[in-house]
Amino acid sequence: MLKRLNTTKFVFAAILSAVLFGCATQPTENKQAIDSSMASVEQTANVYLSAASNAKQPQIRDRYLLLAAHAYINDGNFVAASKLLTSMKADLQSDLSIQAEYIYLSARVAENTSSDADALAILRYPSQWKLPQWQRVSYHQYKARLYNQTKQPIDELRQLSLLSLYLPQQQAFEVNDTIWRTLQPLHEETIKSFMGDRSNPTFSGWLQLAYIAKHYAVDPSQLVRYLGEWQQANPNHPGAAKLPSDLEQALNAKPFKPQNIAVLLPLTGRRASVAEPIRQGLIASYMAAFEDNVELNFFDTNLGVEQAYQAAIAAGAEFVIGPLLPSAVEELQALNEQDLLTVPQLYLNQTDSFTPKNDQFYFSLSPAQEASDAAQKLYEDGITLPLLLVSNDSTGKRMAESFNKKWLELTEDNAEVHFYDRGDQMKLTVQEALGVKDSQARIARIKELIGNNIEADFRSRRDIDAIYMISAAKDLVLLKPFLDVNFSVFADPVALYTTSRSRLSGSSTQSAQELNNLMISDIPWLMGTNTETTMVKKLWSNWNNSQKRLYIMGYDALDLVNRLAQMRAFPGYQFNGRSGALSVDENGVIERKLSWGKYQRGQLRPL
Repeated sequence: MLKRLNTTKFVFAAILSAVLFGCATQPTENKQAIDSSMASVEQTANVYLSAASNAKQPQIRDRYLLLAAHAYINDGNFVAASKLLTSMKADLQSDLSIQAEYIYLSARVAENTSSDADALAILRYPSQWKLPQWQRVSYHQYKARLYNQTKQPIDELRQLSLLSLYLPQQQAFEVNDTIWRTLQPLHEETIKSFMGDRSNPTFSGWLQLAYIAKHYAVDPSQLVRYLGEWQQANPNHPGAAKLPSDLEQALNAKPFKPQNIAVLLPLTGRRASVAEPIRQGLIASYMAAFEDNVELNFFDTNLGVEQAYQAAIAAGAEFVIGPLLPSAVEELQALNEQDLLTVPQLYLNQTDSFTPKNDQFYFSLSPAQEASDAAQKLYEDGITLPLLLVSNDSTGKRMAESFNKKWLELTEDNAEVHFYDRGDQMKLTVQEALGVKDSQARIARIKELIGNNIEADFRSRRDIDAIYMISAAKDLVLLKPFLDVNFSVFADPVALYTTSRSRLSGSSTQSAQELNNLMISDIPWLMGTNTETTMVKKLWSNWNNSQKRLYIMGYDALDLVNRLAQMRAFPGYQFNGRSGALSVDENGVIERKLSWGKYQRGQLRPL
């Protein structure tokens, strides 16, 4: 944010009799008056305590005592700071600046000795208090940091928007950039629900700007119109004086508006059945939203992907969707490296390495991406020590690697991963991961020493707070019961998460009952029943969930075409597609944020 809180820029004055803590009351060497303004901590706690003992006025005494408490906090001596603050509470002077500083320092102690939540409960200044500017800065800065640490972005934004009002221009610009970055991951509907907050015009103005940017990014003319209206309505808002740079880029980005769209898919051959749900999804999206003057044509990559591409270009294609198969993607990428591809393209798969280009995009239902999204979900849920149980196969390993990479980025710690093999080895892996085998071995040794008459229950680990299972559905129906029976009665239940790979295809309530309290990620479209899901089930009754996801991937692919240029120029722009909340990273890869559901009483219910 601006400065670390243990620096001396935003600090407070304090004093207390050195006798209270057995501290020496040494006079200052230079005999000069010690600053008691509380705006900075420049001396040791003992120096301030000495000054406090010599102070004639109660207000000056309290200021020195508060400075001493702050010095203790900066040195990490929270016990001494707590004792000092407690001892002065009864006689604390009514000066507002002293009262505010006492609250601030009490919150600092609570953060380090109790919890962020306890610190937030303490850190409350009445709105009518008139305080020095430096004290307002430290208050809003600290409160924003606590809200960030407790994953409350809306409240963090409120504090940041207030903080910016008390800063010099350059520092205010830095905070404004932080506000804009914090707004980017928030969903459009979340932003909309808080826009009516009239108590903080700067905060509500930022939300309005973010909503306009997200909602109208696909239509530059509308975006320009509503931005102009917003600027007129908020002439003194920080965002009106200096629009965020990525928003300016989105304004200048030219959207793709093709009249002829080509789709490259394997329409014949053994992989045609894989592509068929995608083809049907593309057609459904075209029929629902596109005008008659836009053409949608399909070309068969089974006859050769380069030939299919050239045929599409010859037919007047202005945008290409596909191909689907990894080998076909690699073949066209090789042509792309030679600058032989001439129109914008949305691949329906992605490879490990490629050279990003401004008009080339990659969309896939990536299991690795789903695992990375799950790591973000667990982190946002407050999980600190997850345990991963992962199928010992190539897909499981890729997903575990992706989860761990994201977890390391978020926490600077590696996740604990255990790979299991099917059959009897699955149970052994669960017992080893939960520490049950070690507990059973200890019980066996005790019985050898004391006798078999002793009764003892095994104990499982109590340090983990979540388990993330990366498994196929056929494994999950065994894995979940193994977890249930290997949790000790002495241990509190932990949160259980899994992937869309684990989702049961049938609608058996009995099977789902065994998964109660398990949370699972999947595309939003499959998290409930509506007219679309009912229609698809009626038309293609033999489709499983994987085929339905491919159908929705095709639907979203066509929906993305007119949005891609703005999405790339404006990283904060998310499109709420049927396959997830979609955004584009700097390399042109479509990122998906999935929905989550929870099995309860044999039913999967959206969270």
